[in-house]
Amino acid sequence: MIRIPQVRVVDEEGAQLGVMPTPRALEMAQERGYDLVEVAPMAQPPVVRFLDFGQYKYELTKREKENKRKQRSITFKEVRLTPKIGVGDFDTKVHRAIEFLEDGDRIKVTVRFRGRELTHPEIGRNLIARFVERVKDHGVAERTPLLEGKSMHITMASLHKPKSHDAPDRKHAPGVTPEDATAETPAAPEEKTVVAQPAAPEEKTVVARPAATAPVVPPAEAAAPEPEPVQAGE
Repeated sequence: MIRIPQVRVVDEEGAQLGVMPTPRALEMAQERGYDLVEVAPMAQPPVVRFLDFGQYKYELTKREKENKRKQRSITFKEVRLTPKIGVGDFDTKVHRAIEFLEDGDRIKVTVRFRGRELTHPEIGRNLIARFVERVKDHGVAERTPLLEGKSMHITMASLHKPKSHDAPDRKHAPGVTPEDATAETPAAPEEKTVVAQPAAPEEKTVVARPAATAPVVPPAEAAAPEPEPVQAGE
């Protein structure tokens, strides 16, 4: 029910009919066989339109589904390295990173130091430089390596377009063991950045229809009180 006393009316063809009392607008909509739908409630006065409400809701739902279908997800993945990583393990990490980048994900390459390894940070920088060189056809480093605590890391952005939500996750690809697969960051939940086309602002829909008259139910007759029992004398 539209409670605003006056509204700005747009007819079914999109023509402006001007500002008029809400009851008059509702009457005109009913005469033309349409519902009176509030399409811009924040305007002064609110804007209403003559619409087939069922068709209007169908179009809104269709538009929302189309926007969701066009959405793409960019996920943040982490690849962990160690200063003493072997050649085979290093190649496996590179292969996994390329898969992530081909999916359109950003990656974080981390080198973790243990004990006295921290006294030679140049080992970590050289390792990250080798890694970046191996995946340069699929991703680009966003900044220089950063040493924080006992780890050095760098982030890389993908050069590929992100895949849709229903794309298969290559983490569970056959032939890849948990040791070979890279792990997500344990300190924080997986970051997700959603890149989507701007969606139309949500439209608050108010439909004015004649209120149904509730049936009048007569009050029930009060039940007569039962007479008290009379005890006969002996």
